[in-house]
Amino acid sequence: MKIDWSALGSVFGTSLVFTVGLVALFTLGINGLARREKAAAQGGSAPLAVTGAYACFAACAAAVAYGIFLIVSKS
Repeated sequence: MKIDWSALGSVFGTSLVFTVGLVALFTLGINGLARREKAAAQGGSAPLAVTGAYACFAACAAAVAYGIFLIVSKS
């Protein structure tokens, strides 16, 4: 059996980049919700932060759904 190390490295690199990207996107969503809480404590509202947070969470969900679609379609 021969292992294609360059293909394995490519898969690892792509997985690492997308994982870090998803974590960063989710972190931005959490940060947006934290800004909403901070604004609510001060008596205001932060509609842009909430909209951004929901957009980040929707993008994360779409990326996960697309990954699941890719796994299922290759079976």
